[in-house]
Amino acid sequence: MSCATFRFYAGLNDFLPVEARHAEVWYTFTGRPAVKDAIEALGVPHPEVALLLANGTPVDFGHPLCDGDRIAVFPHFFLLSAANTLQPALPVPPAFLLDVHLRRLARYLRMLGFDAAYNPFAGDDALARQAHAEGRVLLTRDRGLLKRSLVVHGYFVRARHPGGQLREVVDRFALRDWMAPFTRCLDCNTRLRPVEKDAVSGRLPERVRDVFDAFMRCPSCDRVYWKGSHYERMQHLVAACRRGEAMRRRDDGGTPA
Repeated sequence: MSCATFRFYAGLNDFLPVEARHAEVWYTFTGRPAVKDAIEALGVPHPEVALLLANGTPVDFGHPLCDGDRIAVFPHFFLLSAANTLQPALPVPPAFLLDVHLRRLARYLRMLGFDAAYNPFAGDDALARQAHAEGRVLLTRDRGLLKRSLVVHGYFVRARHPGGQLREVVDRFALRDWMAPFTRCLDCNTRLRPVEKDAVSGRLPERVRDVFDAFMRCPSCDRVYWKGSHYERMQHLVAACRRGEAMRRRDDGGTPA
């Protein structure tokens, strides 16, 4: 029986048992398993990992463990240069795919103008395949889903309240410079197009026809948007997001279940 020691840094400790956090973790094994297998056996999904050092030397996920190895595992914000990252570069701006637990977050990301696909009926296999095929970042509250080999870019959303989740994702993926608020349909994710008032006036409440002149329409689901009271409330969320302020009732981070 062989043994290696692992040390996980910063947010990667969220995935470890309380007694193992911020401390050396002993891992026993037979043969020469890949370091990726060992990391995930200890509870950390590979998309959360940006840099691996084996005895002080950068290695990839396929590095075979040896008896006595000392492995340091770092999350994304620890990267010193892009040359060290274990993950392929993200598209700019990134596109997202969200699991069934993150419906409100999907709508919030669309509100900011980001491509945020969401299908509440898709199973884990389908989500992993779609994320891989379309180059999307998979956002989830299920760490087992992130461990699937097809998943390249993924993130476990720690916060439980949708506003906190949005702040977390904006920070993690540095989205502020790429925001294009109110350009996507909140329901179906399609880019909105301007539409003449006369083309939609028959579908509008009388008070809306009397007050508003500018409208947007979704070419997929045909929903019509205007700058009413909902728009004003969403503007406050967008402004808070730009400033990096909390958009939640309370600061409620969460650890993986």
